[in-house]
Amino acid sequence: MGYFRGGGFSTKFVTRGGLLYMEEYLKTIQQGPFSPTWESLRQFKCPQWFLDAKFGIWAHWGPQSVPMYGDWYARNIYREGEPQYYYHWRKYGHPSKVGYKDIVQMWKAEKFNPEELIDLYIQAGAKYFVAQAVHHDNFDNWNSRYHRWNAVNMGPKKDIVGMWCKAARERGLPFGVSEHLGASFSWFAPSKGHDTKGPYKGIPYDGNDPAYEDFYHPNRDEYELEKQHGKIVNWYSPNPQWHMKWFLRIKDLIDQYEPDFLYSDGGVPFGEVGLSIVAHLYNTSAKNHGGINQAVYTQKDTNPEVYKIGVLDIERGATEDILSHPWQTDTCVGGWFYNVRAIYKTPQQVIEMLIDIVSKGGNLLLNIPQKPDGTLDDECLYILDEVAKWIKVNGEGIYGTRPWIRYGEGPTKGQGGAFQEKKLEWTQEDFRFTQKDGKIFAFQMKYPGDHRAIIKSLGLSSGIFVKKIKLLGFENELEFEQLENSLVIKLPEKCYSTGYPHCFCIE
Repeated sequence: MGYFRGGGFSTKFVTRGGLLYMEEYLKTIQQGPFSPTWESLRQFKCPQWFLDAKFGIWAHWGPQSVPMYGDWYARNIYREGEPQYYYHWRKYGHPSKVGYKDIVQMWKAEKFNPEELIDLYIQAGAKYFVAQAVHHDNFDNWNSRYHRWNAVNMGPKKDIVGMWCKAARERGLPFGVSEHLGASFSWFAPSKGHDTKGPYKGIPYDGNDPAYEDFYHPNRDEYELEKQHGKIVNWYSPNPQWHMKWFLRIKDLIDQYEPDFLYSDGGVPFGEVGLSIVAHLYNTSAKNHGGINQAVYTQKDTNPEVYKIGVLDIERGATEDILSHPWQTDTCVGGWFYNVRAIYKTPQQVIEMLIDIVSKGGNLLLNIPQKPDGTLDDECLYILDEVAKWIKVNGEGIYGTRPWIRYGEGPTKGQGGAFQEKKLEWTQEDFRFTQKDGKIFAFQMKYPGDHRAIIKSLGLSSGIFVKKIKLLGFENELEFEQLENSLVIKLPEKCYSTGYPHCFCIE
């Protein structure tokens, strides 16, 4: 019999033959229509709310925002030679003395106002909201029952997830959480190292201190593997004790907040253990919704037999064409955590991405980076305001739509897959299509210099006969001519380019 500790209590686990025995814990999941098997979970049907929502906002926020120096800070301060290593050493002290355990205590979130932020996100057009619950840094942003390193026990001393949840639910917004914890055991391995040169050569980083092993992990095997190969070898560690800790903490997260959405930063973690969490999420939702699941699980394995259990998530990328199953892009206007060096996407890029993604049947989950005090900077506020003005006019062609027979036409196409997002140079020949209620919505991605839109997909030869056309944001119907191989639309004389795509509603 063994124990792992946190918050002044112990949780028992059973070992047999030196391996963690989890069967008793897996039996504690909520019972319902789903079993923790691939076959059962492939019966997942995506809830209507997610299919209609199209646009969500994500608060990828936690202690790593404190230095305002970018993503993966908790890992890279222990990687000799990295920019964040030098920044940390010069600003806070060498990681053998001042490490990430000290950074988390500096996070105060003193100006965090979730009600104000959720109102802002709703105004910008968000139809669901996702809060980061725990990143790879092994710090829980909620009142965790199984881990003392949490935002209620230290740092802000606030239930960050709970505050987000309350604000979203009070406003009728579906609420989600993201977990990046599965990869933490391997990801944090550099904390076991030391400098190889200079004044601190050979002096162990603070991750070697046994007093903090519950934070930095007993992951020396993963550290040796990374040293040997020069990279993370196991995104998800095979360590069975870690699987159990992950299970208990993520189950606790679901039990406390009953989210409508759960995101894993990778594939489904740890085989049956991960499947049990997905089943627990769906069955918990079904318990609260008359036996029908209304929750969504997203993960990043592109194998269709895997992503059929939920929604495929594509980080910083998209698909090349329409998929037969729902999917989501997750991306950020800048870096994942606040970074003073970041160059943000423009409002135009955000709007163009949203249109392209929705035309292919996807959703856009957009991170707006928060400063450590919980506020947004002026650039983020400007982006949100511009998106809000555009979505107020053009949202009819976004929300509740489905892909048309083709996603678009024109010469400009992005490359499919994760981490492939690039700023595209659109032309007036580029269109993206959606449909709803017998109407086709055509977004012209660049304003035409001759004030005409020529849509080749909607000529008479298509078999579609156009009755009337409106430009969203303008009251009057537009003049048009439907030729054999194209539909020619004349834009209003008083119409002018905002720099953002405009949308035709075609009946």
